[in-house]
Amino acid sequence: MKRSTPARGRGRPRYDDVLTPGEWRIVHAVRHGLSNRAIARLRGVSLDAVKFHMDNVLSKLQLESRYALRHWRGVPKHSGLRRASMTQTNTLQLGPIGQISRSVSDLQRALHWYGEVLGLRHLYTFGKLAFFDCGGTRLFLSETTGAPAAESILYLKVEDIQAAHRELLARGVEFTGAPHLIHTHDNGVEEWMAFFKDPEGRPLALLAQTAPRAS
Repeated sequence: MKRSTPARGRGRPRYDDVLTPGEWRIVHAVRHGLSNRAIARLRGVSLDAVKFHMDNVLSKLQLESRYALRHWRGVPKHSGLRRASMTQTNTLQLGPIGQISRSVSDLQRALHWYGEVLGLRHLYTFGKLAFFDCGGTRLFLSETTGAPAAESILYLKVEDIQAAHRELLARGVEFTGAPHLIHTHDNGVEEWMAFFKDPEGRPLALLAQTAPRAS
């Protein structure tokens, strides 16, 4: 007699986190200040797909608005930031400037000029963003339309971005959103940032790099 095999459940297997990887990517983009349309272009999906994920995220997290999501401090379960936060102290200690941002009108021309003419070491390029090493400080170039901006954003390196964010909030610093994932490198190192304003309303940022969690 032929034995019957159990029927497999339909759909993707359940993910062991509050959000799926796709939903986390939407959250990171929203907390970085991107609109739904910009997220759709970046991810190569439809605007309706982004809206669908947004509705799911807000429902799962029981948040009422996009603004609330920008200030939600959740971290993916398998992120190295969770391990780093457990091992770091709560003492705030801002580090040196880790990154300086400049806008350029033509990224390819800028890649040649900063890399070949100035001789800076090219680190990596991601879309219309390029990164160079400038004597230990990272130079971040972004292509923009119109005249390039005249000022730079100061990125301050910290060991524990969650503790630093919490401490600066307590001191009355105005943040535009919670710490959020910007980029994951091929070796698993994650880049996290949180942006805040100076008294004149100009932007600065906290920057942290976290090693991947041990499996």
